[in-house]
Amino acid sequence: MNFEQARFNMIEQQIRPWDVLDASVLALLSSVRREDFVPAELRTLAFTDTELPLVGTRRALAPRVEARLLQEMQVQRGEKVLEIGTGIGYLTAMIGHKAQSVVSLEADPALAKAAAEKLRRAGLSNVQVREADGRQGAPGEAPFDVIVLAGSVAELPQVLLDQLKVGGRLLGIVGDEPMMRAVQVRRVGEKEFQTTELFDTVAQRLPGFDSRPAFTF
Repeated sequence: MNFEQARFNMIEQQIRPWDVLDASVLALLSSVRREDFVPAELRTLAFTDTELPLVGTRRALAPRVEARLLQEMQVQRGEKVLEIGTGIGYLTAMIGHKAQSVVSLEADPALAKAAAEKLRRAGLSNVQVREADGRQGAPGEAPFDVIVLAGSVAELPQVLLDQLKVGGRLLGIVGDEPMMRAVQVRRVGEKEFQTTELFDTVAQRLPGFDSRPAFTF
């Protein structure tokens, strides 16, 4: 299989038409080898426009969704990023190329181990992968400039929003099938947040984020 041609086709046929036009994002999509991050038996499917099956019921995000999230994050050099849901580690790697540091939390031990090894092989020493479901974030290292949920949630947890710096932003895919929406929430004050709706999509639910939290009084 000609991986370079497949990568080019992915970018031109899937990602650009989805309004991913940021030059730095397109450069990363061209240089970070997605086929090195998917499970070995799925290498020939690395560039397909679908969520690839992983362990158990887990699935990797589709490439166009990863690319759009990366573009909307607008990660700057010097920023600290928290990712919830490492998955195969491909989005993690692209974030690592942009950020000062990345902490990525993955609930599945096999996925966490595999992604950590692939990121090490890619030379990304500024990325840490930890086995955790991510519902509580990483409060010991907060605040973060960017938090990204690499999967869907029923609602955005306040505990994660509280781990943003003032001026920081959280990106996630919110809602229930068959319609979900990617949103960006920016912290504009100690207790003030602004939400921007970005695009409609559907993504697998992150482990531990299955239901809406109950109201407490």
